[in-house]
Amino acid sequence: MTAVQTTRAPAARPPIAPPSLVRASATIVWRNLLHIRRMPEMLLDVTVQSVMFVLLFAYVFGGAIAVRGADYKEFLLPGIMVQTMVFSSAIVAMGLTSDLQKGIVDRFKSLPIPRSAVLVGRSISSLIHSSIGVAVMAVTGLLIGWRIRNGVVDGVLAFLLLLLFGFAVIWLGIWVGSMMRTVEAVQGFMFTVMFPLTFVANTFAPPESMPAWLRTIAEWNPVSAITQACRELWGNGPPAAADAAWPLQNPVAVSIGWSLVLTAIFAPLAVTAFRRRSRD
Repeated sequence: MTAVQTTRAPAARPPIAPPSLVRASATIVWRNLLHIRRMPEMLLDVTVQSVMFVLLFAYVFGGAIAVRGADYKEFLLPGIMVQTMVFSSAIVAMGLTSDLQKGIVDRFKSLPIPRSAVLVGRSISSLIHSSIGVAVMAVTGLLIGWRIRNGVVDGVLAFLLLLLFGFAVIWLGIWVGSMMRTVEAVQGFMFTVMFPLTFVANTFAPPESMPAWLRTIAEWNPVSAITQACRELWGNGPPAAADAAWPLQNPVAVSIGWSLVLTAIFAPLAVTAFRRRSRD
């Protein structure tokens, strides 16, 4: 008898559907948040540093800065919260540059996921990171006497404005992180820009005390608009002076406008720079 040999056709491999943008972005957000859980020291900048800023300015400089019609501690908290959101752009820039340097983005490119998920996930995780800092500062402020005095609706609106503005400046950070080659270069550039942006404003002192030319810059600074909006919504200070610039007279509308404009400018720039960098 002769043996009859039969050949089996290889089993068909089931098709693998690529994940949606939402699912891929959520996975990258989770990946970034796992880094925080495994390396809690990554929260030092939005926990210990935030508390240190609040206490230093409230008790060391507070006695030397006079604010008409307001307690300086309440005047201070909105400014430091806005500063934290601005500094979030530096954090996301350094994180993205580090991923590009280490080849992690190249690994993502080899996966069947939308390319934009890398940026969306990075921006959302950075916003969560900054929100932790705002929450820590809010608790610290409550302990030293800061209060939200205008009700729940206005209080929530102010926090939403902070998140909207934070999301806008995060795209600035993504743009810079995609353009620069090293984390050290990003750190030097971002803090050189961020410190004047947050200090030449009404964050820590009323602009009325500044020289006329500097006051004009401070009052048209987007950081001043969002800070003034939070102060008015939380009831933490008087309205802008009668001779203040138009942005401080209409801070809520101007804050929304600045956030939308900054997002419209830097989001396309960031996407273009990231695509060019990831092709190198």
